[in-house]
Amino acid sequence: MSDTPKIPQTEPRFSATFDRQTMSEIRRAAATGIYDIRGAGAKRKLPHFDDLLFLGASVSRYPLEGYREKCGTDVVLGTRFAKKPIYLKTPVTIAGMSFGALSGPAKEALGRGASAVGTSTTTGDGGMTPEERGQSTTLVYQYLPSRYGMNPDDLRKADAIEVVIGQGAKPGGGGMLLGQKISDRVARMRCLPKGVDQRSACRHPDWTGPDDLEIKIAEIREITDWEKPIYVKVGATRPYFDVALAVKAGADVVVLDGMQGGTAATQEVFIEHVGIPILAAIRPAVQALQDLGMHRKVQLIVSGGIRNGADVAKALALGADAVAIGTAALIALGDNDPHLEEEYNKLGTTAGAYDDWHEGKDPAGITTQDPELMKRLDPVKAGRRLANFVSVMTMEAQVIARACGKSHLHNLEPEDLVALTVEASAMAKVPLAGTSWIPGVSQQF
Repeated sequence: MSDTPKIPQTEPRFSATFDRQTMSEIRRAAATGIYDIRGAGAKRKLPHFDDLLFLGASVSRYPLEGYREKCGTDVVLGTRFAKKPIYLKTPVTIAGMSFGALSGPAKEALGRGASAVGTSTTTGDGGMTPEERGQSTTLVYQYLPSRYGMNPDDLRKADAIEVVIGQGAKPGGGGMLLGQKISDRVARMRCLPKGVDQRSACRHPDWTGPDDLEIKIAEIREITDWEKPIYVKVGATRPYFDVALAVKAGADVVVLDGMQGGTAATQEVFIEHVGIPILAAIRPAVQALQDLGMHRKVQLIVSGGIRNGADVAKALALGADAVAIGTAALIALGDNDPHLEEEYNKLGTTAGAYDDWHEGKDPAGITTQDPELMKRLDPVKAGRRLANFVSVMTMEAQVIARACGKSHLHNLEPEDLVALTVEASAMAKVPLAGTSWIPGVSQQF
């Protein structure tokens, strides 16, 4: 028997640069020779609203009593030029998601849920469905570069028009809808062959810059007799200049979408490496509006990873007028629900991580055009879940606003916030918690 002691071995150590996910993607790319496509938004860790905290009232501020003192939540969109601005009971709106990417029952459920709580929903690439228009009290019509499903009659039926320049998950890139989701109905609405992959254009075919955008907005105003608010949606990249040019072009409302915002399908490298977080985009956008004397005159809607009432309150405190939810709305409908875990496993994934929306095999019946899968989604029940979720978000935002002594959500302000990290402090331009320091800003309290 040897007396030589066994030498301890160090634990295997994975590289932070070449982690398991990175290595698996290298192996997949090496085996297939094609880039990966998926849906949803950026999954990497990014500075977000969780890096901010509210300063509730104490001695120097006076809180409002939740059961006796009102806290307003309403918002009016399109007050700049539109004859018929949109009035919403809550600043939480539903973002544009197309029929084609989503099933017909899912679009109907979004309309039902939004209407039940007095907010708006939005069409997407591919046009307006009768179910969506029929169940949406307030419907925003997206005017996209692809012009798929574009119909002037439907445009006139909408309550507002959103000219889409870019999307947070893929600013500078077009959309995808793969052939397995191009059903007879989708093909007919988009004037496309059934079963053939569709790639949307990354820019509008009839204009190339902000001067042309001004002409396009004027054309849409003429078509709609100056009644409808005109939104301009941009992916967050250079928010100060993009917002300023959208205002110059005549927008009533600017929609700013950060990189945590979802998409139906695009290259993963695009989702994870193009654009900026919404936290970094709000203050430059607000600054542009303030410099032009248009803050609160041109409304700002922000989106990209909005999950709860705290996110809503923080976005409004930084200067937004409203928010839009997409991924969170789909989860409320039933997307990625654990009760479908066994079926997600069969697709090679797990509940909470399923993002292969382009394949059209969604067991929840939401991101599919399969008739049998679509039957699984009850639009009435799903709409009720969405309505409950938006109601909770609104109440959560009210709780925070009252704690800060505010009688309306729009009275929240940057002074009510502090940051937990240097990065968030610099992006949101609020002090690092416990200090009066804002990186890059010379300011003393």
